[in-house]
This record gives sequence, structure tokens and C-alpha cells, in this order.
Amino acid sequence: MKSRYVLGAVVVGIPLALALLGPVFAGGPGPRAASFTLGDGHWLGTDFVGRDVWRQVLLGGRSVVLVALAATALAYLVAFPVGLLSALTHRTWLEELLMRPLDVLLAVPSLLMILLAAAVFAPGAVGLTLLVALVNIPDAARIVRAGAVEVASRPAVEALRMQGETWWRTAVGYVGRSLIRTLAADAGVRMTGVLYLVATAAFLGVGVEPDAADWAVMVDRNRTGLYVQPWAVVVPALLIIALTVGTNLLVDAGLKKRKRT
Repeated sequence: MKSRYVLGAVVVGIPLALALLGPVFAGGPGPRAASFTLGDGHWLGTDFVGRDVWRQVLLGGRSVVLVALAATALAYLVAFPVGLLSALTHRTWLEELLMRPLDVLLAVPSLLMILLAAAVFAPGAVGLTLLVALVNIPDAARIVRAGAVEVASRPAVEALRMQGETWWRTAVGYVGRSLIRTLAADAGVRMTGVLYLVATAAFLGVGVEPDAADWAVMVDRNRTGLYVQPWAVVVPALLIIALTVGTNLLVDAGLKKRKRT
């Protein structure tokens, strides 16, 4: 158990440290060299326009990480109360009002919705965060609702109602707390999906500038030189993968520890 925690912390800690602290140590841009070369002071080589790859790596993680974290948190911030309310309400019309619009969003592929929105307006980092959060709300709300319906059918909930407990304490204090393990497991998987969406959107030029210092943009713009100078593609790609793998390792370790206790 401890080894899994350590492994997860190391795997996710490296890209997080680079993303959050990298810009502090990146330094100035410096002179450009020839495209896709190694050496001459560039220990990870140069990219497609001759910029130092290591400096781009230091600068390129913050946008991916912050957008992914903010989008995931925002999705749950909306999905949790919507799913909880639709599961515990006794008013059919309110449940339909809350869930049916989400079914419409669920029917549209996430990446397609982001691309359609990007065709109408040019979203920046904030716009991309809102779009990614929006496409994750429907299924997150359904997971919350499904779990809450099961918990609400337990005798303990009926006992709380008979004791005169408030709706808030029953819904949040008991039902909501009972969903922690389910939501933690979903958060690990969802973070992976969110990172995929954010990276794919950046890869397609949505939410970032075409030559921005962004890990996903680096993979896209430097892939033509993969066989000449692979580090410009391999390093940012591995950092994105490490974020997803490390997140799931930490979540799995936390769930197993909670289950044993």
C-alpha cells in the first residue's frame, strides 16, 4: 500500500512540479538555433522553430494542468448538487427538469461539442475550461444520481427522516458522505478523460495559440521531426501520460486504504 502511494506520488509529482514551478526556473528565451538539432547547450535539443525544448517543457505544463484541474472541479461543483437533488426529490417534474437537458448534452460527443463551440468563437484558457467542464457534467451527474438513489433507499435514511433531521443533513451529511468512495474512483478516471480532452483540444489548436508553450502543442508541432529529434515529442507526451497514470495510482491507493479502515 505504501509503495503504491510513493509510486503514485512520484509519477504524478514530476509533471506537477514541472508545471507549477517550471516557469519560475525557465529563464529568458535566449537565441534560437537550427530546427530539430541536439547539442550546443540544448540538452533536450531544439523544436521546430529552433527554441530550446527544455525551456518549452518548463513553460508548457501549467496551462494543461490548471485547465484540467479547474475543469474537473467545476464539473463536480455542478454535477454533485444536480445529481443529489434529482435523486432525493419526490417531484418528478423537478427530476425531469434537471436530468433531461443533460441527456441532450450526453448524446453529443465531447470533442465534437468542443470543436463546434470553437468554430463559433475562439475560446482561450478560460473558455476551454468551461467547455471541458460542460461536457463532463452530464455523466458525472448521472453517477452522483445513481449512487445517491442506492444510498437513499437504505433504512438509515428513513430513520433520519423519522427523527426529523433536515433535508440538508440527510442529503449532504449522510447521502453525500456515502458517495465519497464512488466519486473518488470516478475522479481518477475523469481526470484522465479531462486531460485527454484538454490535450486533444490544444493539439487541434483550441484554447491555445499555435506556437504556445504547451505540452500538447509541442507534441503536435514537433511530430514532423520525431525521427530526427524525438525529445521534443517524447518528453511532453510522457509528462501528460505520467499525470494520468499517477493520478489513478494515488486514487486507487487511497480507496484501498479507506476500504481497510
